[in-house]
Amino acid sequence: MKIQRHAAILRVVRERRIESQDELREALATEGFTVTQATLSRDIRELGLAKLADPQGGAFYTHPHRAAVRPDLAQVLPTLLVSVDGVGPLLVLKTASGSAGAITEALDQTGWAEIIGTIAGDDTVLVITRSQRQRETIAQRIQALVKK
Repeated sequence: MKIQRHAAILRVVRERRIESQDELREALATEGFTVTQATLSRDIRELGLAKLADPQGGAFYTHPHRAAVRPDLAQVLPTLLVSVDGVGPLLVLKTASGSAGAITEALDQTGWAEIIGTIAGDDTVLVITRSQRQRETIAQRIQALVKK
């Protein structure tokens, strides 16, 4: 049942703009899935859905790994990034809850050569660089994008 529900969630957010958990829960009900808010929150987290801000207003759920939706770093950082910190070659980005996947996807798409790799949790992104200097360069770029 969980696999079918997850597939339905992904299908719904792919096919139409879903702005809230209540709206998603209603859409699932029309597909035959009755879920509690707690179950839906857990499903959203397990699927790695992110809520992206729309430049025209509002926000909507998306799956950051969908080929059709590649979050732009300059778009997601100002709305989802909470803080930037680091030590040595490691940069830690704190994000809004459930948003680390979207930021990681957007960061991976930049192709910045200083980044060896990224790891996303729920609200934390670990960015690994080759040196402290490269980590500082990436942190400065990120902060500049947030200020735009």
